[in-house]
Amino acid sequence: MKILVTGGTGFIGQHLISNRLKEGDEVFCYTRDASKVKEIFGESVTPVVEMPPKDDLEVDAVVNLAGEPIADKRWSNERKLLLRESRINLTAGLVDWIKGLEKKPEVLISGSAIGYYGSVAGDQKLNESAQATQGFTHSLCLDWENEALKAEELGVRVCLIRTGIVLGSGGALAKMYLPFKMGLGGPIGKGNQWMSWIHVDDEVDVIEMLLTHSQLSGAFNLTAPNAVTNREFSKTLGKVMHRPAILPMPGYAIKLLLGDGAELLLEGQRGYPEKLLQIGYKFKYEDLSGALQAALCEY
Repeated sequence: MKILVTGGTGFIGQHLISNRLKEGDEVFCYTRDASKVKEIFGESVTPVVEMPPKDDLEVDAVVNLAGEPIADKRWSNERKLLLRESRINLTAGLVDWIKGLEKKPEVLISGSAIGYYGSVAGDQKLNESAQATQGFTHSLCLDWENEALKAEELGVRVCLIRTGIVLGSGGALAKMYLPFKMGLGGPIGKGNQWMSWIHVDDEVDVIEMLLTHSQLSGAFNLTAPNAVTNREFSKTLGKVMHRPAILPMPGYAIKLLLGDGAELLLEGQRGYPEKLLQIGYKFKYEDLSGALQAALCEY
C-alpha cells in the first residue's frame, strides 16, 4: 500500500510506520520538520512538508494522527484554540485535498479520543453509541470527527479511532516512569476516576486491521476491555516496578499546573471496545499488569 501518515513522528505514528515499512508499504509522512523524519526513519519514508499535499500524490490510505499534545501544558484560551486548530483545521485540509484528487484514497483513518464521551462519573461502560457529557473534550473530538466524516461524501471509507491512554515506550507512561521509579508515585486526587488504556501493540494492530478490512467503518473505541480506576492503575504500576505507590497527588496541585486541563487527570470515563469485540478482535493485552510489564521492558 501507499500510505500518507500525519503525526508520524509521534509516539503512535512511529510504531505504526515502522510496522508498515516491515510489510513493504510505501509511506509518506506529513511533517513540519523533514529532517526529523529522516532522523527517525532514514530514507525509507518520504517527508511531505505541505498541507494539503500536492495533488499529484496518490495514496491508497490516509492515517491522520496529527494534533498538539493535549496534556503537556496549561489550558489557556489560546492553548484550547491551538488544540482545536491542530486537529480540526488539519483534518479539514486533508478532506479538501482528497476532494480534488482524481484517484481518491480508499480509506481515511482519523484520530479521536476517548474524551469524546466527556467526563463521565460512575461505573458505566461506554461503548461507541454511549451518550456523551458536554464539555471541551467532547466538542473537540466531535468537531474533529465530523470533519473527517465529510470524506464519506467523496466515496472514502472513514474510520474514527477513539483512543485511550496508550502504553508503551513513550507517551503517557514515559511521564509516569520517573516519579514511580523514585518511589514518589501514587493516585491522582481521589483516585476513583476511570482510566481507559490500551497497549501500543494493540493500537497499531487495530489501525492496521482498519486499513485492510473494507467492511469496517465508523467509530471504534481503541481501549482494552478492562479499564481501571486511577488508584488501581497506580497500585499496579507500582507493583510491576517494585516500588511503593502510596503518595497521592492532590487535585489542587494538578489544577494549578494544568488549569481546566486538569480534568484529563482528575476525571475520566470507562471506555469499552464493544465494536472491536463484536468483530472478533483479540487483544494481545487485556490485563493491565501484563501490558505494563511488556511496556516497561523497553525502559
